[in-house]
Amino acid sequence: MPQISKHEFEELPLRVHSLLAGVPLLDAWVVDLPRNRSGVTLDTFLQAAKARRRTMSPAAQALVAIRLLLGRVLGWDREPANFAWDTFAARLTTNDLSKSLVPTGTHDGSFRVVYRFQNEELLELMNSTVHGAMLSALFETSTAYRFYLGVYVREVSNFTPIYMALIDPFRKLVVYPSLLRSICAAWTRFSVEAETLAD
Repeated sequence: MPQISKHEFEELPLRVHSLLAGVPLLDAWVVDLPRNRSGVTLDTFLQAAKARRRTMSPAAQALVAIRLLLGRVLGWDREPANFAWDTFAARLTTNDLSKSLVPTGTHDGSFRVVYRFQNEELLELMNSTVHGAMLSALFETSTAYRFYLGVYVREVSNFTPIYMALIDPFRKLVVYPSLLRSICAAWTRFSVEAETLAD
């Protein structure tokens, strides 16, 4: 699952670039998905994928479980009291809010939705280690769909750079590749189901 340059990612026509101006883009990934039919949106795909559980590899699941255990023991994962003031959703315009297909602040696992447009979704997570955001986007080309994943991190304390350095190899070598493989598997199921319904 290839990483792409920050420059390539920032060239995409996405709302996130101006919304998160000043928030460091940690890295970006892309995966090509088969184009069996045209007109599929990220929103349509995410709605279908939500009905089916996405599974990461055993190694990624183990790492996430260890991280969640550490978070509970050390108290890392409590949302800060200032979440309502510091949330990235506070940067949204009235137009952004009207276009979002999912209400801002809706829980999505450990994350909260900042917005979901037809082909772009931004989720955020804020705790005592990081204030992070994950951007998903889907673009249709003449031969495939391209799914992009961007990861942003804003420091919340002096511990943030240390924490990110500690998890960096696990994040890049295990967690995000596994997440993208699960996206590919969900896309395959989604495509098969769509073809079955069309027959």
